[in-house]
Amino acid sequence: MKIFAVGFNYPCYNKLQDCPLYNQEHPVIFTKADSALLKNRKPFFLPDHLGRIDYEAEMVVRICRLGKSIPERFAHRYYDAVTCGIDFTARDLQRTLASQGLPWEMCKGFDGAAAIGEWIPVDKIKGIQQVHFRLDINGQTVQQGETADMLRSVDCLIAYISQYYTLRTGDLLFTGTPSATGPVAVDDHLTGFLDDQKVLEFNVK
Repeated sequence: MKIFAVGFNYPCYNKLQDCPLYNQEHPVIFTKADSALLKNRKPFFLPDHLGRIDYEAEMVVRICRLGKSIPERFAHRYYDAVTCGIDFTARDLQRTLASQGLPWEMCKGFDGAAAIGEWIPVDKIKGIQQVHFRLDINGQTVQQGETADMLRSVDCLIAYISQYYTLRTGDLLFTGTPSATGPVAVDDHLTGFLDDQKVLEFNVK
């Protein structure tokens, strides 16, 4: 199983980061180790040695068939379900790596850094680019977004990624986060929603 993720895919996030990457010709793609996967409401254990850990709520897409060099017009055939996920980021480490021009994997792919919720079949949503998602912490909404605001659509991302990687059943795609990311702390209770349906729930330990 491969875990793909997209950086700088929402204009509101990019403006807050004062980042020009949203003007680039191609999507910003990175990967997470399979050991980063966190599911089934298991707790997220805060890694003390990594400094500040931020939540980044995203819609996650599940790949359902083998594919390589997929045309964008056929990309919708290659995923069958979506959920809300958290792309946990070691923010202090990310800034250090970025300042040195180094890759992101260490700050994005550590154990537990790819939390996912329960899957909703795509035929149960209005449309892949019409999904509202949000993250609550301790009962308060801290982040929300609309997939209609993505700079690159899900189908565009799948077509692009499949030029470089063979997609396989069970691979995951984190599609990017909007603005208002922030830190988590021990004893936080996180709940994630797609179109007001709760699909994600776990505690920080």
